[in-house]
Amino acid sequence: MTTLQTIHDVPVLMCAPEGEAIASEQDALDLIGNTVYQGAQWVVVPAERFDDAFFQLRTRVAGDIVQKFANYRVGLVVLGDISRHTEASSSLRDFVRECNRGRQTWFLADAEELRERLKN
Repeated sequence: MTTLQTIHDVPVLMCAPEGEAIASEQDALDLIGNTVYQGAQWVVVPAERFDDAFFQLRTRVAGDIVQKFANYRVGLVVLGDISRHTEASSSLRDFVRECNRGRQTWFLADAEELRERLKN
């Protein structure tokens, strides 16, 4: 289940925590299509919806998915606690830090942090 919300005049598609896992480029494309169809600029996906391979950079799943969102100019927010993944991988920590510096993909702890980010 997804809901369209407007946060600081930005249309955001919010995905429910339950639902199909996002594990491939095709899953990302399906989500991007839904996001564009609903007129959203950003899609917020709870971290638990991502397959564990997403958080293992050597699998290239995260890079492929993030690249699809960039290609279609749709912002991606991974929302929730991913500390168990970042504590296990310095590469993932670096990737998250780099993403959070930009305006395309963010790894955020909660909806309040999202509201703050979208103020700008």
